[in-house]
Amino acid sequence: MNLDSPIHDIKGIGPERAKFISSVLGIYTVEDFLTFYPLRYIDKSRIVKVGDLKEEPDAEIQLRGKITDLQEIVYGKGNKRLTAKFRDETGTLELVWFRYSKWMKEQIPINRELFIFGKVNLFNGNFSMAHPEIETDEKKALSGTLLPIYPGSERLSKRGINNKFFQNVLFEILRNLPSLTEENLPASLMKNLKLMGRIQAFYNIHFPKDLAYFEQANRRLKFEEAFFFQLGYGLKKQHHKTSVAGNPFPIVGENFNQFYDHFLPFELTNAQKRVLKEIRNDMKKPVQMNRLLQGDVGSGKTMVALLSMLIAMDNGFQSCMMAPTEILAQQHFNGISELLENTNIKVRLLTGSTKTAERKIIHDELLSGELSILVGTHAVLEDVVQFRKLGLAIIDEQHRFGVAQRAKLWAKNKIPPHILVMTATPIPRTLAMSFYSDLDVSIIDEMPVGRKPIITAHRREKDRLTVFRFAKEEIDKGRQVYFVYPLIEESETLDYKNLMENLEHIIEFFADENVTMLHGRMKPEEKEANMKYFASGKAQIMVATTVIEVGVNVPNASVMVIESAERFGLSQLHQLRGRVGRGAEQSYCILLTSDKLTTESRTRIKTMTETNDGFRISEVDMQLRGPGDILGTQQSGVVDFKKLDLVQDGNIIKTAKSVVEQLIEKDPHLQNPENASLRNYYIKQYKGKNKWGRIS
Repeated sequence: MNLDSPIHDIKGIGPERAKFISSVLGIYTVEDFLTFYPLRYIDKSRIVKVGDLKEEPDAEIQLRGKITDLQEIVYGKGNKRLTAKFRDETGTLELVWFRYSKWMKEQIPINRELFIFGKVNLFNGNFSMAHPEIETDEKKALSGTLLPIYPGSERLSKRGINNKFFQNVLFEILRNLPSLTEENLPASLMKNLKLMGRIQAFYNIHFPKDLAYFEQANRRLKFEEAFFFQLGYGLKKQHHKTSVAGNPFPIVGENFNQFYDHFLPFELTNAQKRVLKEIRNDMKKPVQMNRLLQGDVGSGKTMVALLSMLIAMDNGFQSCMMAPTEILAQQHFNGISELLENTNIKVRLLTGSTKTAERKIIHDELLSGELSILVGTHAVLEDVVQFRKLGLAIIDEQHRFGVAQRAKLWAKNKIPPHILVMTATPIPRTLAMSFYSDLDVSIIDEMPVGRKPIITAHRREKDRLTVFRFAKEEIDKGRQVYFVYPLIEESETLDYKNLMENLEHIIEFFADENVTMLHGRMKPEEKEANMKYFASGKAQIMVATTVIEVGVNVPNASVMVIESAERFGLSQLHQLRGRVGRGAEQSYCILLTSDKLTTESRTRIKTMTETNDGFRISEVDMQLRGPGDILGTQQSGVVDFKKLDLVQDGNIIKTAKSVVEQLIEKDPHLQNPENASLRNYYIKQYKGKNKWGRIS
């Protein structure tokens, strides 16, 4: 038997049972069983006195005493229950059995010293225990170890696959463990971090000697998961930096300097300057830049992107910026065009809606090198789109593009372009450390000078008229207002109907104002026309669905009312709020909800009213939704750690990341004798399962 052996090789599991276990639990190999960890543990080493009982929901305890007064009680229509008293020197506890047989009733020892174990409930001031475990053997009752409780179900129990079965199987595997596995971390690393050995950790995660041993085992196994995950990304990053050539951009020349000195509309924040310096240092080298630029809504990522493109231009190269939607691509194009309007620098937009004649001009200008900056959607990836010298590719919201699509962008130049990935969705620290470890990360954590924090308020349905009046006051000051409605695919028809009904109410209340509309059912040209109408100031109100989450930039809009705000996720609420607060005036975001809210909805709304910090919001979002939903990998198993918790284990992840970085710096190909076991384990476990590391 080895770790890769099928589970029917384990003593006590035949082919039929193995097939059933695999279908229910997804356990196929001995290693799968070894990493089938207990949900919790029972500590039977401690005796509690009846007089010391206190209300502890779900706490399982053991008591020593005698059972007396056993009786059968008939209630209802022929229903029966068995009751008894349990007594020790400090008091009395009621015992009850709702399911029992005549045989079981006869087996209960009366007036004998024994031990009972189970959950204690408090009802009307009296403690009781239902279906207690009874043990007359003191040695068995007071076993020193913590007993593991494994995940189970009624379906499994019916086939005899219960907790005792799991304990026996794991005991059998652990008995053979020294011949099945060996240490996979270097001795010096384990000594420095005071880590328990691998074999000892498996013993003490299944059958811990005590709580201290369990905690050491838990820490070791969590660290191991974090370490090898980080190692994969670290080796990928190392390979990239030593093997993927890039065009060096040594010059900061006329285009950059002219724009910076004469056309920069505002002083850059210190964060923008720091990030620009990081990008500049990357692009100087003959190695492809692979950098992630994180920045909250309105923090000035587009300006950093433009300045980076001007550096590429100064070195004789073209740039492209790719966005996932036409609206977002149009916004980037408008913003960049506006910034460059007093220069001779040409910028064009290429999307699915671009007319054939204009496409021909774009294709020709790209090939001749006349066009320096192209902004577009997936249309940029088409084979017919060819550049003379593409040197920098900027991808906005990269998670919306597939790997194959990004690879097409690489192939647009003989030497791959430098890559700058931008996201306006703040990524929780532990996720950034884990899932973006192959990228260099830059963060703009400062807002432009003069921006006033958006005031966010929670109002309920009963306050609707007050909210409408407030919006009217802002309009009277010359401002504009958004009303945003949820649009959820499963109920799109119903949501569309609600949108149209609410539009009527708004038109009725704001009879003197011009109202425009934006929703997903509109054709691109309709959306564009309505957006322009609102942006021009001709309409005072825009009623929209979440299609405006990205892509609408109207500095004069100072109020956003989010209807049914409880139906939105935190990240979406934060992105929507970022549509206001773009001008110099005070802006407001009003979260309008129903009167009844779930606990989770209350947490989301409270978080939004308490902070504008996208990174803080992202941390709460991850606690509520889990990392898989945030990464969009819930179904793919990317975050399927057995022990590591990305929400709780930030310190372990940070330590693992630091250790991996030091290790790769000293031994980039894991050739040192001390790293032999680590290298062998990594290749066996991970090589071929992912594209992270490239060690042969």
